[in-house]
Amino acid sequence: MFKPFIPIILLTISNVFMTFAWYGHLKFKGVALWAVILISWGIALFEYCFQVPANRIGHDFYSAAQLKTIQEIITLIVFSVFSVLYLKEEFRWNYLVGFIFIIFAAFFIFKKW
Repeated sequence: MFKPFIPIILLTISNVFMTFAWYGHLKFKGVALWAVILISWGIALFEYCFQVPANRIGHDFYSAAQLKTIQEIITLIVFSVFSVLYLKEEFRWNYLVGFIFIIFAAFFIFKKW
């Protein structure tokens, strides 16, 4: 009963690491690019430690396309929170509209036709 949610939890944790690896350095533009790359790779290692098991376990419950869709929706949510709270960027109405269209896409992927 709870097992289908384990991949979602792992993908969420993975996404937090991924977002910091990919975008966290934007607040530290004075740090050398080579150092940022090495730090990002170190953070990405933890991302993979959650992402790979999430997909392995998740494939017992979801198709690969469904897993990718779940991943993308989680990415949008995590990134939205990250960009507002960490990067202090404004969340604009057109971002929300675009994200809603992606969620509509998820409906078509998960719907049993």
